[in-house]
Amino acid sequence: MPSAVRLVVPCFDEAGRLDVAAFRAGLAAAPGLAFTFVDDGSTDGTRALLEPFAREVPDRVEVVALPQNVGKGEAVRAGVRAALAHAPDFVGWWDADLATPLDEVARLEAALAARPTAWMAMGARVQRLGSEIRRRALRHYAGRLVATCISRGLGLRAYDTQCGAKLFRAAATPAGLFDAPFVTRWLFDVEVLARLRRRHRDGLGAAVEALVVEVPLLRWTDVPGSKVRPADFFRALVGVRRIRRHYRVP
Repeated sequence: MPSAVRLVVPCFDEAGRLDVAAFRAGLAAAPGLAFTFVDDGSTDGTRALLEPFAREVPDRVEVVALPQNVGKGEAVRAGVRAALAHAPDFVGWWDADLATPLDEVARLEAALAARPTAWMAMGARVQRLGSEIRRRALRHYAGRLVATCISRGLGLRAYDTQCGAKLFRAAATPAGLFDAPFVTRWLFDVEVLARLRRRHRDGLGAAVEALVVEVPLLRWTDVPGSKVRPADFFRALVGVRRIRRHYRVP
């Protein structure tokens, strides 16, 4: 019997990029897959696309509609809490543009199966032989700069915290991990790691290195229309400082 996997897909004004047919094909290819779409206060036709899809397969697709835009981090947190209520085997979050194709879900799940003590698998955009990572050069180098600051700022050997492909064991979710709002709008992935590190420091759980594994992706495509702007990389550096202060990172 296939594992039950529910992916949280945050959406803000995605009507022009949301490929419902691709998500429908994902459901057909993976019987255990389900989606929790979070409409983050969209002002375009995003909900008009999502709600008919949810009516088609209500047991596998739900829409969480937020009354106003709160940012990707809070949209994901709301979606994760809704997804956990379904008690699946695995919960994750995935970018709405499917820059990471849905067939990578099985690879993240396999990585967790190979590491029984790990809680989360994170996709990593690593250009290597045998992979197909298509990323604009400017975004790649700016991203590597931010990733280095995140790695050094938190003292973690993480290569790519910002890839929008994450999967974790639902039943093993540390208590209260998604209860409090995030303090940044975009670096919520980093905050999850910071929260795990704080729990370990307080004697409430294992070290991040034991709980999280990075999985190099086979495919990732930089889809046009991303809401990431050059100024966001500078905001990310400010966000890293906020996270260090808030979570008392040494």
